[in-house]
Amino acid sequence: MDATALENEARSAIAAAADTDELEAARVRFLGRKSDLKLALREVRDRETGMTLNAVREHIEAALAERERELAAAALTEDVDFDVTLPGERPPLGHLHLITQIRRAVEDAFIGLGYEVREDREVETVEYNFDKLAFPDWHATRSPRQTLFLDDTRLLRTETSPSQIHLMEERQPPLYMVSIGRVYRRDTIDATHFTMFHQFEGLAVDEGLTLADLKGTLLHVMRALYGPERRVRFRTHYFPFTEPSMEPDVSCPLCAGEGCRVCKFSGWIEMGGSGMVDPAVFENVGYDTERWSGFAFGMGLERTAQLRHAVPALRPFWENDLRILRQF
Repeated sequence: MDATALENEARSAIAAAADTDELEAARVRFLGRKSDLKLALREVRDRETGMTLNAVREHIEAALAERERELAAAALTEDVDFDVTLPGERPPLGHLHLITQIRRAVEDAFIGLGYEVREDREVETVEYNFDKLAFPDWHATRSPRQTLFLDDTRLLRTETSPSQIHLMEERQPPLYMVSIGRVYRRDTIDATHFTMFHQFEGLAVDEGLTLADLKGTLLHVMRALYGPERRVRFRTHYFPFTEPSMEPDVSCPLCAGEGCRVCKFSGWIEMGGSGMVDPAVFENVGYDTERWSGFAFGMGLERTAQLRHAVPALRPFWENDLRILRQF
């Protein structure tokens, strides 16, 4: 058998195949069980002849595969009225949800201050959500009318404050941390409240911390989130786990402090709570109250986004209306 002549004949037949049927016929003719090449391979008795015939077989198989690709590419252009070689349209790409953007801005602000970022479980125990945070038995938040209880001992956390207890039980001071995550409350939905929202809470425990350190920290964070032009004020308040306590307010971006429905015509929007950590909380985690002092604060990410971008209500953040979300 003339191996070179057989290969040339096969290549010519394969190149002349106009469709897949003709190509299959060429394959059967030159590589089928009864083809000359297969029969010759069965009769091989020496190494050199075997190597030559196997090389011919590989060349024919490669030519078949190449012609098959050519025919497949040609089939794509049949019965179409556009150039398939032109680049296609890129699918639209999404972007981070506004709340995620705000969360990252908050994390950047606190990481720049040397704080660590922490996440914890959303299903908490009464012990960590209330008892160890020094909530009195009569506090309204303990009522099922305000908190989503799963049973007598478990609930959906009402704030991320339990993360502070978890951290204090794990380590000794100094501590500087911010906990971020979802929290749940039985709130009546209005312009500034929702039943589920995201919260960030900070905790600092060290020697010699005062209310001035807390105020300076909050002013820095407020300016990082809202810009230097926004006004900030602090009001005294009561919280079970801080003493003394205060509420930071930011001037309403919708009415520029003139008064509107969103700010309840006060010109200010409450951002959350803050204060010096009550010594009873330190005692619950075994800290020396004579040596350590600390401050804590908490705010909502949704309300932060609302104030930062002058959004009139919280509900649009969760309605998935792309006309609104694409603006951010």
